[in-house]
Amino acid sequence: MNEVLRQEKKYLITTEQMYQYSQYLQKVMMPDSHNGAEGYEIRSLYFDTLDNKDFVEKEEGVELRRKIRLRCYHPTDDFAMLEMKQKQGAMQKKRSLRMKREDVKRLVDRDYGVLLGYHEEFAGECYALMNMYCYMPKAIVEYQRKAFIAKENRIRITFDHHIKATESNMDIFSPQLLQNMVLEPCLTVFEVKYNGFLLSYIKDLLQACDKSELSVSKYCLSRSVSTHYSF
Repeated sequence: MNEVLRQEKKYLITTEQMYQYSQYLQKVMMPDSHNGAEGYEIRSLYFDTLDNKDFVEKEEGVELRRKIRLRCYHPTDDFAMLEMKQKQGAMQKKRSLRMKREDVKRLVDRDYGVLLGYHEEFAGECYALMNMYCYMPKAIVEYQRKAFIAKENRIRITFDHHIKATESNMDIFSPQLLQNMVLEPCLTVFEVKYNGFLLSYIKDLLQACDKSELSVSKYCLSRSVSTHYSF
């Protein structure tokens, strides 16, 4: 089980800005080893309760909230990460558990007992929560991510673009998902994740961005195709 506690800042920028910032960051930070010309693919399946508790709490800005998801990077992967993100004031706590492909399929089928086969306490916590609140798969979100890393303060900067989603097919390993764009292709979610304080050259970049911070959620975007999500 892996655990990360950090602060996160999110902004909505244009794709043109993404390329400009990427060129600058390549000179001062380390590109993620998985970066290609446009980054790398991420696919996440989000769970929520029968009454969409996590979605509603995010939309209403509840101070203490959580989201539970599975994440993989390619349909042929032999594993996926079960992750829980918890908002705690200015901090974001993320815990994750690597699960085998066959166990992931059982989890998607709402066989949460498969979690009892893992010895980590986090697995037991997820088992209890998902049963108690009747969690079920709600949406799959897929996008391209370009990332940069700085060793100082474990800083990580990401650009997420071409965000699309589906609420009709919950097979996270499907090679052919029928998805809809949930954010204009000309827009990118720009995110800065860090511990402690930001280095001066990153602060300068945020000032140059000239944008207000947003509480944008890819999960909420995916669930708002028919209800209109406004920034």
